[in-house]
Amino acid sequence: MNLARSIYQLTNTFPRYDAIINQMQRAAISIPSNIAEGSSRISTTEFARYLEISVGLETQIELSYMLKYINDNDYDSIIKNINSIERRLSSFIKKLRTQ
Repeated sequence: MNLARSIYQLTNTFPRYDAIINQMQRAAISIPSNIAEGSSRISTTEFARYLEISVGLETQIELSYMLKYINDNDYDSIIKNINSIERRLSSFIKKLRTQ
């Protein structure tokens, strides 16, 4: 949820009508949304699949950085946060798949 809030705050600084704004916001929202929805699934396989789907924001961050929409400090901070979330999700997925 904190990452999604950060993405919303960050995209408020982007050029107003750039399509990447919507894409980034949707990708950021999908992380906690897929975790919440997947947790209500009956099987751990389904839950793991929802967790896999939740990751995908890094591409938009990279493009925004290349377009100079994101400064170095914001880029570093967000990428570290995304990588941390991805590592934790990956570990959780592995644990679910071995049950």
